Amino acid sequence: MSYSVGQVAGFAGVTVRTLHHYDEIGLLVPGERTYAGHRRYTDTDLDRLQQILFYRELGFPLDEVAALLDDPEADPRAHLRRQHDLLTARIEKLQKMAAAVEHAMEARTMGINLTPEERFEVFGEQNDPEKYAEEAEQRWGDTSEWAESQRRTARYDKEDWKRIKAEADGWNERYTALVAAGEQPSGAAAMELAEEHRQHISRWFYECPPQMHRCLGEMYVSDERFKAYYDAMRPGLAEHLRDAITANADRHTS
Repeated sequence: MSYSVGQVAGFAGVTVRTLHHYDEIGLLVPGERTYAGHRRYTDTDLDRLQQILFYRELGFPLDEVAALLDDPEADPRAHLRRQHDLLTARIEKLQKMAAAVEHAMEARTMGINLTPEERFEVFGEQNDPEKYAEEAEQRWGDTSEWAESQRRTARYDKEDWKRIKAEADGWNERYTALVAAGEQPSGAAAMELAEEHRQHISRWFYECPPQMHRCLGEMYVSDERFKAYYDAMRPGLAEHLRDAITANADRHTS
């Protein structure tokens, strides 16, 4: 069984001119010829072409491909092992490239136009807002609040994010001290800090009315990650904040 140059070009997705070139340089010489001198490729030729195209895809120059395929010490299993090693290395490289692209996409999604060094300087490793960007978009991407947050944050620079972080850190310290002092969630001091929390969201990200803030408070307890974040400041702080937010929402909607 043999195939014409046109058939092989169609099988392999290469041009007839490429196959002619491979023949001319001795890289892939057809195993048969017709009486008229036309090239005919055997199954063995197709196997070799497959090897050639594999190495070419990996970026090997044609002279190196020829040396690899014509090495008398090599056997088919050695070629397969080499192909496997090269493919594995390439997959790892592509995965890293894909991760880098995803990282850049998430940064644009969050509207955080900072370098990695700036993000680390402002937020630290644990609180980087890119961390849950994809999940956040999946959960709230079709809401007007998400759209508003994207519009606002797209304009923020490093100094803006520093101010946001400083406000949040200051609030965290004061609320932690309030809980440590034994203040009740329904007390005036706790509700005032809950209101400050709501205003922070409305000022920097999106308009957060009391009822929406109440939903966020419930999420701070039901989502283990938010709960762990707040409870790391002081055990029980997540529930305390949820109750303070609820009390504050009640007084604003009553």
